[in-house]
Amino acid sequence: MQSEISYRFERAQLANRFLNELKHWTVADVKAKLFNASDAVKITYEFDGKGFDYTCSELDDLAAKYGGEEI
Repeated sequence: MQSEISYRFERAQLANRFLNELKHWTVADVKAKLFNASDAVKITYEFDGKGFDYTCSELDDLAAKYGGEEI
């Protein structure tokens, strides 16, 4: 199952830092891109639908590091 999650940041610079960290992220294979005036990042990844979604949890923690929140 393909999952999608988006985060908004206070500034485009923070969104870019988050996006850059995802390019070298070892937790899961994710695809990410900027959108909404470059202050938000949309992420897609595959989730098997079984059990807890650890990828989503890790993404939430990483976004919070840059002041991002899910939209």
